[in-house]
Amino acid sequence: MKWDSPEGATPLDPDEVEDLRLSHITTRAELDRWEQDNIAEAEVWAFRRAHPDILTDGFARRLHKRMFGNVWQWAGSYRKTGKNIGLPAWQIATELRTLCDDCAAWIVHAVYPPDEIAVRFHHRLTAIHPFANGNGRHARLMTDILLVHLLKQPRFSWGSGNLINAGNCRQQYIDALRAADRYDYVPLLAFVRS
Repeated sequence: MKWDSPEGATPLDPDEVEDLRLSHITTRAELDRWEQDNIAEAEVWAFRRAHPDILTDGFARRLHKRMFGNVWQWAGSYRKTGKNIGLPAWQIATELRTLCDDCAAWIVHAVYPPDEIAVRFHHRLTAIHPFANGNGRHARLMTDILLVHLLKQPRFSWGSGNLINAGNCRQQYIDALRAADRYDYVPLLAFVRS
């Protein structure tokens, strides 16, 4: 089974596709719908109460499992293969722990304003790309959880458009992430509240 992916999406390798829990899924649209239903359940869990361990790799994996565990057997496990973006798989755990520690220090020492802390966290999490799939959606929800529970700010609007399918909103998001790759966070800061 192979799905066409929008630009910037992480392609799945055949072994990862084999771990689809729902054998009746045959199209990208069906997959997106089932994943979105699972993500909606994860959002309820995430915002129902505060979580004391948000800035840990354990929470990041638990959230991913909540978001995709009804659809994928590998949900909540770090990827084991290389992808079109992201760090080598063997660096994921260390770099994610470093990101969480850095973010905790940014908060404690008020190094950046809250939105910039969240944007920098989001950018680095997407750059690490810890999972086989769902990294953008996971990073956006993880960032929103950070905003609400730790920074006491409202969730980002993320361009107020569809970031899953190809289109103008998704392209603006990718362009803003690429600017952040060059240490220019201004476009991403503008995008997340637009």
